[in-house]
Amino acid sequence: MSKVHAYAAQSAGAELEKFEYELGEIQPEDVEIKVEFCGICHSDISMLDNEWGMSAYPLVAGHEVAGEIVALGDKVTHLKVGQKIGLGWYSKSCMVCESCMDGDHNLCLNNESTIAGRHGGFADRVRCHSSWAIPIPDALPLEKTGPLFCGGITVFNPIVQYDVKPTDRVGVVGIGGLGHMAIQFLNKWGCHVTAFTSSENKADEARTMGAHAVVNSRDKNDLEKIANSLDFLLVTVNVPLEWALYINALKAKGRLHFVGAVLEPIPVGAFPLIMRQRSISGTPLGSPETTKKMLEFCVHHDIVPQTELFPMSKVNDAIKHLNAGKARYRIILQNDF
Repeated sequence: MSKVHAYAAQSAGAELEKFEYELGEIQPEDVEIKVEFCGICHSDISMLDNEWGMSAYPLVAGHEVAGEIVALGDKVTHLKVGQKIGLGWYSKSCMVCESCMDGDHNLCLNNESTIAGRHGGFADRVRCHSSWAIPIPDALPLEKTGPLFCGGITVFNPIVQYDVKPTDRVGVVGIGGLGHMAIQFLNKWGCHVTAFTSSENKADEARTMGAHAVVNSRDKNDLEKIANSLDFLLVTVNVPLEWALYINALKAKGRLHFVGAVLEPIPVGAFPLIMRQRSISGTPLGSPETTKKMLEFCVHHDIVPQTELFPMSKVNDAIKHLNAGKARYRIILQNDF
């Protein structure tokens, strides 16, 4: 039985405070991870503020964990104590439903989230089912790896799912925690990449990351100039935009794909889809197997998130830094309990 030291919000929008709880006996198929680093994702902020109406308090956020296995359930044989491991949004799947049996564990209707109804990684310990404990290759720097298990796999998964080709012209809407990783992945995938951002100061940074062109995401003239030019358009933002212009940026059979949690309904006319055979879709993260492939891709192409490091004891300062839009581009908390 382990005592966990953590930082928790006691109510929606409250600052995080020190919090302790007992983990109880480890389950036969579970893994206990000593948290060394944990990224901060906008989903953490949404959960802390109860924007999605599913938060329970006290709430320990944090689902971009990189750390070391310190305990194993007695049925876990494919992992070992001392192994470097990552944990993302999902902490458990049912393992018996149609989706799980097809290898799509991320689509399981009975998935358990790392921070919904249980405590996450803004702590010195966290547990998960062994299927979602993903080994971290030695070639990746542990202090930068956490965001790959949420933001990274969120943008990598649709590249695989929708068979994006090296010859495709793709766009990435939003150059933030998700978008800056998407640009790197798609550039190394071999695509021509157009970055969409409303921040002028991010344009040069986007090109450094691998964007071949930059478009102002809120300039109607800029958007009209690229009509019928893109095969795939990946939306990483969570704010409403003039979606008709983005749909019109797609070629015939092009796809507008959402990974950003836009809460407002997306108004879509049928004719722009029908006449050019365009599609609109969305995906959650990715399966454990796809996550492993993403890590291999990162090693092969030397891809890591751009990060800023804060001690976990300064978590409230880190959240304010993120909310102020100052993060470049993912904040990492280092365990200093």
